[in-house]
Amino acid sequence: MGVRFLKMAVIYIVLGIGIGIYMGTTLNFALTSVHAHANLFGWATLALCGFTYLRFPKAAKSPLAKWHFWLQGTGLPIMLISLSFMANGYDQEWLSTIKRIGESVAGAGILVFAVNVFMHVKETEREEHI
Repeated sequence: MGVRFLKMAVIYIVLGIGIGIYMGTTLNFALTSVHAHANLFGWATLALCGFTYLRFPKAAKSPLAKWHFWLQGTGLPIMLISLSFMANGYDQEWLSTIKRIGESVAGAGILVFAVNVFMHVKETEREEHI
């Protein structure tokens, strides 16, 4: 499960950096919030979760890890796509609702991760790597 999270994280760092390069070359910074969320909620959060799952296999094997993957994996793109439209002036009420749904689903994934950590991450059960 940790490898899946790391691969998904890499997609978000490429996306986030790509948005940053686009904004820098066009001097159009409308997507600043999308850039920030892709890098922080996408790359950084997913990578840290991935490393957690690699280090603590019991948490990675839990059904909670799968729930976390699918909740964050579906909610985050919905949030970022709708936020992109909103940042470019398409601020319709239905679009705000879609963004809130994406945020809620991705946020639920993080809550599932938190429960998984408190249930399955123990100092005595961590994987040792040299």
